[in-house]
Amino acid sequence: MNKKFDIKRKLTAYIFTRFIIWLMVYTFLLLGSFVLIGEILRSMTWYSGDLLYRLFSAINRRDVLFLGTLWVIGAIIIFLFFWFKTLGYLEKVTEAASQIYSPSEELITLPEELKELENRLNQSKLEYRKNERAARDAEQRKNDLVVYLAHDLKTPLTSVIGYLTLLRDEKEISEALKEKYLAISLSKAERLEELINEFFDITRFNLTNLTLELSRVNITRMLEQIVFEAGPALREKALNCRLNAESDIYIRCDAGKMQRVFDNLLRNAINYSFEEDTIIVAVKQKGNDIHFIFINHGNTIPEEKLSRIFEQFYRLDTSRQSKTGGAGLGLAIAKEIVELHQGKITAASKDEVITFEITMPAML
Repeated sequence: MNKKFDIKRKLTAYIFTRFIIWLMVYTFLLLGSFVLIGEILRSMTWYSGDLLYRLFSAINRRDVLFLGTLWVIGAIIIFLFFWFKTLGYLEKVTEAASQIYSPSEELITLPEELKELENRLNQSKLEYRKNERAARDAEQRKNDLVVYLAHDLKTPLTSVIGYLTLLRDEKEISEALKEKYLAISLSKAERLEELINEFFDITRFNLTNLTLELSRVNITRMLEQIVFEAGPALREKALNCRLNAESDIYIRCDAGKMQRVFDNLLRNAINYSFEEDTIIVAVKQKGNDIHFIFINHGNTIPEEKLSRIFEQFYRLDTSRQSKTGGAGLGLAIAKEIVELHQGKITAASKDEVITFEITMPAML
């Protein structure tokens, strides 16, 4: 608002100053010309019967009225000049504003006196083009993921149907083979559930806005529960998880949504950890802020991937077959939840150490 007013004030001052200068110059030129012409005419020999003599004599007798009339006419012409110049600025600005949303990459150009407005319009255009490209890329990634997920749904579903059909049709099947078929069917059904949940995540993330239901939460107990529930996934890769936190740390937050954030970060740590290693989850209070730190050892994430890790539909592992390749929404949703709590989340990766840190106000 202040910047808009500043541009308006500067342009008004520019036009008004130029108008006054032109008016003053015209006034001095008019007076100077009148005096100079009068001196020239007085130096000449005139006869009373001359038409020009009678005309100049009449003007001389009414010099104030004559000069005033010329001055008013000149002032009106100067005013109209600046009036139409101002309308020309308005037309140029209107045309320039329409160029913000044009597909052309050409920058907007305005007269020198509108340079500051030109810079702001170009900045808006570049920002619009950047957001447009980002939205288009996100939409393309989402469409690709939907296609991938739809294709991948067929694989576990086919396996489930196949093994259940075997169990139904094979009458003389051993208990060991039956257990094997049931285990495979259960595993494929669980994978099918994960894929369906990813579809729901895509829909919820795009069609709803997250809102918070705040309450006072024992965050230490929440993390202990999350670590305990991750036991089977940890054991699958022979991992340990160590929680470093003081007992009974309370914060004011949306318990369900923060549980989703922590669960997602721990799941990421498990997926991208080296086997037979230890994941560290630490909680530290510094002043009025609470810091949640998740550390695991895994392949170093390249800088270009790290800078995009919180983008929606972005996946570190783009392989459809990989178990670590989800919908690419977990970290994007986690970032939105943390920021709704007036906090921030960052990621770092160096020397095979991956660190996620959340900083949030205690809000006790």
